[in-house]
Amino acid sequence: MYSIDHIQYIRGHIGAVYEALTTEKGLGAVWTEKLVVKPEAGFVNEFDFNDNYDTKFKNIALAKPTHILWECVQSDPEWVGTTVSFDLEQRKDMVAVTLRHMGWRELTEFFRFCNYNWGQFLYSLKSYLETGKGQPYQQRQF
Repeated sequence: MYSIDHIQYIRGHIGAVYEALTTEKGLGAVWTEKLVVKPEAGFVNEFDFNDNYDTKFKNIALAKPTHILWECVQSDPEWVGTTVSFDLEQRKDMVAVTLRHMGWRELTEFFRFCNYNWGQFLYSLKSYLETGKGQPYQQRQF
């Protein structure tokens, strides 16, 4: 099995980072403007990347404010069954955000593409929390 593993350092408070990763307001500013999200264990979050809400992640664990775990239940076949975790650690005036996308069955071109895009996601998260402006899918230029 293969995993994508990134870390980003964000100036701010852990509670704000956790909220950005678990609410429609935060994820809408960071990842995609079209979504249905609830910060409840067991809820299936729906994300639309101009594909009719084809990407769905179930909230497996929400341990406020340090840990989030999603399981992909619908999306590209390479994603289904994989998990994405966010581990947050307050370090003085910074929050270390570790993102892991685990359970990839193969090291494919799509894996590499997603690796890059998770890095973009973390940059958007940092920008949103530090400047008030993220870069969701609909505002990105590919």
